[in-house]
Amino acid sequence: MHRVVVLALDGVYPFELGIPQRIFGTLDDRYEVATCSVDGLPVRTCADYSIAVEHGPELLADADTVVIPSCDPAQAIDGLSPAITAALALIRPGARIVSICTGAFVLAAAGLLDGRPATTHWRLTDTFRRHFPRIDLDPDVLFVDDGDVLTSAGAASGIDLCLHIVRADHGSVVANRVARSCVVPPWRDGGQAQYIDTPVPDPAAASTAATRHWALEHLELPLTVNTLADHARMSKRTFARRFVDEVGMSPGRWLTQQRVARARQLLEAADLSVEQIAGRVGFATGTSLRQHFQAAVGVAPLAYRRTFRLGADDRATA
Repeated sequence: MHRVVVLALDGVYPFELGIPQRIFGTLDDRYEVATCSVDGLPVRTCADYSIAVEHGPELLADADTVVIPSCDPAQAIDGLSPAITAALALIRPGARIVSICTGAFVLAAAGLLDGRPATTHWRLTDTFRRHFPRIDLDPDVLFVDDGDVLTSAGAASGIDLCLHIVRADHGSVVANRVARSCVVPPWRDGGQAQYIDTPVPDPAAASTAATRHWALEHLELPLTVNTLADHARMSKRTFARRFVDEVGMSPGRWLTQQRVARARQLLEAADLSVEQIAGRVGFATGTSLRQHFQAAVGVAPLAYRRTFRLGADDRATA
């Protein structure tokens, strides 16, 4: 059982505080989720109420993953209190540490992000860089996975990061099941833009949603921007512009991400060769799949398959 401990700090945002339980708690046969404060006392939220927390910081000593949700960044900018510093010192070496939104300010103030890539809410970019110049901040992504330390941008990107962690721990099939249970998209790549100029299209304008749905059902085809634009009955230029407005990335990049995501599912669940999978997801050759997969996931397709097959065997014999 993997133990996730959520550290609620003063000024915590209730929405973000609930994300770890909602995502990891869905898999209560794999994750145990508990919430603590620095002193075991009620915590003031950013709303007009406080929350009662039943546990103190001692839970952090046994955590496999520690999550720090959004909170008032002033308590980090002005220097962490002795209570927060003492609580963070309890985290054991090797534990995975995760921040959601302004939780990155706490990690930064504790020195846990020095010299590392990270992200936080795009509105706070200037403030973050001014106070923590040693950190490689990327405000244009949904989340950053730097191995044992992961940071996410604002609000819903915390869901994306927690699903990403489930996917890394247990594979796409399990992560997709959690996403369906929570009625959220199963996959938004960490490199997707935080801020989209037109997140909700003009109702009078045609949307690319139907074409995206069609493309997901026909990934094996040699889809191009022209193909997608024709399906949407738009000019190539109009389609590409509207697609970026709605999705936050180009059609070509989106297609590559969806093909890699589908390839991950097939590697985990099907006994197909890399060449067969390449054909089913729309890559011209196995070599093309290997190149895109390595770039997106960081390992070769067969190494990825071995990892999840071994993990499944271990769970079956546990």
